[in-house]
Amino acid sequence: MTERTLLHVGCGPLHKDRTTPAFNSPKWRELRLDIDPSVEPDIIGTMTDMSAVADRSVDAIFSSHNIEHLYPFEVPVALREFRRVLKPDGFVVLTCPDLQSVAELIADDKLLETAYVSPLGPISAIDIVYGHRRAMGFANVAGRRRRTHLDLWALAMVNGSEDEAKTLAAEHWPPR
Repeated sequence: MTERTLLHVGCGPLHKDRTTPAFNSPKWRELRLDIDPSVEPDIIGTMTDMSAVADRSVDAIFSSHNIEHLYPFEVPVALREFRRVLKPDGFVVLTCPDLQSVAELIADDKLLETAYVSPLGPISAIDIVYGHRRAMGFANVAGRRRRTHLDLWALAMVNGSEDEAKTLAAEHWPPR
């Protein structure tokens, strides 16, 4: 059995056991790449600059919920990097949010309701669209939509309870 190399792009604290069942086997050797040194990746880098990874050196790439964090003009750059490091018979497994489903939650006035629970905690539509609030370092976030002004307002607290966030928001937000 020949061991194949999996490049886990944007791995965060996760390892191959959190990718796919097929990658989570002795057949695959995981090489972890992330921009954040605190998650102790094998390679520190970004999707748009994987220069530390040799051309045609990996058999597969797994990237979960990373590509949506790029600016639109960066997506082709990242995909070219993926293509560059893959062997001729290589492949990519990529996952990202289904924005149509997220938009349905938002349209159903469920912007702040829990859509699902991830290993990092509850995830709502606002987390999917703007970034995971908990990962951004805020203890509590309050949000409001003003349909008449077509805007959203948010108040995020470094520390504090949900009630404190709501009280502060009421003091600082304009009327509906």
